[in-house]
Amino acid sequence: MANPQSSIVNAYVIRKALIRKHYLSSTIASWIAKSPASILKSHFVPSVDFELDYAEFLDDALLEAFELHQSFERNGRREEGEEVQGTLDREWWILKPGMSDGGNAIRLFSSFEELQAIFEEWELGEDEDGEDDSAQEMESVERPTSSAGIVTSHLRHFLAQPYIHPPLLLAEPPFSSRKFHIRTYVLVLGALKVYVYTDMLALFAAEPYVAPSFGSSKLPAHLTNTCFQSPATKSKSIFAFQDLPSSVPSASLSEEWKDNVSQQIYDIVAELFVKAAVAQRTNFQPLPNAFELFGVDFLVDGNGTAWLLEVNAFPDFGQTGDELGERIIGGLMWKLVKVLRKEFKLGSSSEAANAEHLAEQHQPGVLKLVGETDLKL
Repeated sequence: MANPQSSIVNAYVIRKALIRKHYLSSTIASWIAKSPASILKSHFVPSVDFELDYAEFLDDALLEAFELHQSFERNGRREEGEEVQGTLDREWWILKPGMSDGGNAIRLFSSFEELQAIFEEWELGEDEDGEDDSAQEMESVERPTSSAGIVTSHLRHFLAQPYIHPPLLLAEPPFSSRKFHIRTYVLVLGALKVYVYTDMLALFAAEPYVAPSFGSSKLPAHLTNTCFQSPATKSKSIFAFQDLPSSVPSASLSEEWKDNVSQQIYDIVAELFVKAAVAQRTNFQPLPNAFELFGVDFLVDGNGTAWLLEVNAFPDFGQTGDELGERIIGGLMWKLVKVLRKEFKLGSSSEAANAEHLAEQHQPGVLKLVGETDLKL
């Protein structure tokens, strides 16, 4: 930091505009307000964020959450048999803590009562020394087993997002109609260039997908984070995105659907990082002598639209497994060295040539430059 001409830093110091869920939502919302034509408008679901310490104060926390109250009201009318906006289907929301990772504390809800029951359940766990006894679980929600107790007052910041339904499902084994998300590795360098590694991961839920329904929402069918899965299940849940079948059950998607999704991801990532650097200078501060590798997650819906889910700092490469770890993570590291040598002018020309030769042994993935801007730092 003190010697920008002789030091390279492997992480940006300030980037909470991207890696904290409630900040990410605010970052995108403020940019969309300025630029309604932004690609982010049609590839990120607007969210409601709130702060809460104790369940008894939920009413106050949601005082200005108009979108939630309107959704609850529509669901109440649907319960009475009235069609609202042309459908009897309930609107579902997904609850995420703003500052947790690994899929912890994610829940589904469709009414104020369900949401309050979630927080009351966590407080009950706190009262019993943080133990998650299966008898204390909500009757309407089954969730993955977690040894970590959930303390609402420690999480405090929460995000509620409309649940994206239906996701794209691949019927043939071993995918078996399980929901999946795409993990994309993004290299952000200096001030500022943005690269996407073209070899991506597809991470599948543990159980076949079933639409959320009132009274029963099995989280193992909805959560694609493999941290919750047993080693046996995990080995059948992580694939290279490029290896997924080209033919899909959806009649609206062509055999080029993976190429189309990849291009959407390139465009979304470029817009997100470049505009955050330009418009969120307080909460995202690129440095000319720094770089960072992010894990960016996307969900593909039944129409083939890629939706940005979240941005992760220090992504967990261990979740990739041995086989794909060598192919994707190993290839990523070699390509990373190649780009860093070039951009930061590291080593002699012979060393650079050798690094480039080694990097080329790990095909076909490349670090693709998708966006850049000059912040004049």
